[in-house]
Amino acid sequence: MNLSGLRSHNTARVLGLLRAAGGEGVSRLEVAERTGLTPQAVSKITARLREEGLAAEAGRGPSTGGKPRTLLRLVPDAAHAVGLHLDRDRLTAVLVDLAGVTVAARTGALDLGAGPGDVLAAAAGEVAALRGEGTLMGVGVAMPGPLDHTAGVPHRVTGFPAWDGFPLRDALRDVLARRLGAALPVALDKDTNAAALALALREPGAGSFAYVHVGTGLGAGLVLGGALHRGARTGAGEFGHQTVRLDGAVCGCGGRGCLEALCLAAAARGDLDEAARVLGVGAANLAGLLDIDRVLLGGRVVAAAPEPFVRGVAAALAERARRTGGPAVPAALAPGTPHLIAEGAAQLVLAPVFGV
Repeated sequence: MNLSGLRSHNTARVLGLLRAAGGEGVSRLEVAERTGLTPQAVSKITARLREEGLAAEAGRGPSTGGKPRTLLRLVPDAAHAVGLHLDRDRLTAVLVDLAGVTVAARTGALDLGAGPGDVLAAAAGEVAALRGEGTLMGVGVAMPGPLDHTAGVPHRVTGFPAWDGFPLRDALRDVLARRLGAALPVALDKDTNAAALALALREPGAGSFAYVHVGTGLGAGLVLGGALHRGARTGAGEFGHQTVRLDGAVCGCGGRGCLEALCLAAAARGDLDEAARVLGVGAANLAGLLDIDRVLLGGRVVAAAPEPFVRGVAAALAERARRTGGPAVPAALAPGTPHLIAEGAAQLVLAPVFGV
C-alpha cells in the first residue's frame, strides 16, 4: 500500500468537505462520519491543515447534550492557482482561490502563431503579474486542441500546426522557474475540457453533458456520469472536425466539410441562423452517440448572439427526438463568467487538491 498516496487522498477528502461546508464550517466528528476515517486520523489531518494555514476555527456548533463541538472551515485565501487561456488571438489569466472564487483577471492580445518563445514569455508575464505575495499552488493552461493532456504536449492545432509536439507544459514550467525563482506545477488541457471541468465543479451531480464551444475554433468538452471524459488518449471531444458535408470546402485541418469550417464561415458572413443550424446538426449527432442529458453552449461567437444559437441547436435536438421517439435533449447557454475557460484551467491545479 502506498501510505504517502493514502495520506494525500485522505487529506484531499477532508479538504473537500471543508470546502463544501463553506464559512459555516464542519466538526471533526462530522468529517470522520462522512469520510469513514477514524477520529484520530481526522484530528491529525486537520491539525496539519491548521498549521499550514489551510484550515481555521469557525466557532462552535450547537450543543447536543455535551460540550459544543469546534467547527473548522477552509481558509480560501491561504493559497491560489493561476489559470491561463491561450486562445488563437487572446490571452486570459485569472487568479483563483481555494474556494474556486476568481479574485483577479487580466485579458490581452496574443498571437498563438508568433511561436513558443513569445507565447511562453507572455504567459509567464501574466503569472508573475497575478502571483502577489501569497502561496501559488500551480498554473493551469487551456488552449485549443487536439493535445495530449497526460504528456502536456499540443498536437496539430488547426491553423497553427507548428505547435505539434512542442513540450508546452514542461517548457512553461522551466520558464516560470527562471522567472519566479520557484518550481511550480503546470497542467495543460484543451480549452473545452477546462470549461467543462469548471461547469461540472459548479454543479456536483451534473450528470452527463456536452459543453459546445464556438470561438476562434469549435470543439466540445464532455462530462459523462459527472466526471470529465478525456478518452484513453485524451483526444475526446474533437467535435469540430466531424465531416457533415462530403463535398464541402477544405477545412484548416485538411479535411473537407468539417462542422467547424461550415459553422464559422456562416457566422463570419453574418448568417447566424445557418451557423446555428450547422452547429445543431453536430450537437444532435453528439447527443445520439453519447446519450447525454443536455448541451451547454459557450464561446465568444455564442456570447455575442446567444439567442439564435440556443434556438437553432434546440430545434435540431428536438427534430432528432421526433425522429427517434425519445425525449428531446435540452440546449442552453452555459452558465458562468466570460473567464470560464481560464477558471477551468486553474481548476486543473486545484481540483486534485480536493480529491476531484
